[in-house]
Amino acid sequence: MEMLLWVLGVLLLLFSSLDVWYFVRAAVTVVRAWFQKPVWDVLGEQSVSGRVLLHDIDLGHMNNARFLRECDFARFSLYSRNGVFKACRALRATMVVGATTIRLRRALCLGEAFELRTRIVVWDEKAFYLEQRFVSCRDGLVAAVMLCKQNVVRSSPDKILQFLCKRKVECPDYPEDLQHWISFISASSQALRAQSGLEDKTGAQEDKEKWSVPTTLRICSTGLASSQPAARP
Repeated sequence: MEMLLWVLGVLLLLFSSLDVWYFVRAAVTVVRAWFQKPVWDVLGEQSVSGRVLLHDIDLGHMNNARFLRECDFARFSLYSRNGVFKACRALRATMVVGATTIRLRRALCLGEAFELRTRIVVWDEKAFYLEQRFVSCRDGLVAAVMLCKQNVVRSSPDKILQFLCKRKVECPDYPEDLQHWISFISASSQALRAQSGLEDKTGAQEDKEKWSVPTTLRICSTGLASSQPAARP
């Protein structure tokens, strides 16, 4: 009886001080991905299924914060299946979220099924840029779309992709909406640095030059077209 009380006390302490279910589900997501079919195209889209449950809702529909939480688990699954997590371990790199923006188009109601489609869109020297879409299984409408900047620490996206594909992979063209979003991030960073009295290390001119580089100059050493999948060998 005393042992049971100790166990209950420890569990109560854990659940009151940590988001235990988040870590449990993250672990389950990664383990489940190990037994699923690998995604050989690193830039390929992956879809995971979900359903709005009681703990997801506030006023009868999915809480705004739950959308971001679901996106976390979908990225964990994608990185496990396409090998990005494996490459990070081999390169002693880590990844952290640098920015996210979500646009909510329609509510997902209690019990409603949805698909969460995740893909790597482009990358630069420091980060991957992903798009994640919540698609309702009821009518096929995109209920929400999120853009995510996934910073790579102690390595780079190019090195991760070269490790996985055994060749240099050419970055696809940046979609117009993503260019505007990246410009917003840069402008926000400059404004915050100015308020703090710090110099902006990136600089507006650097961003301007980055977008003015012709597509024809961004050719990888293998000469592969940007439309070719970044398939793993």
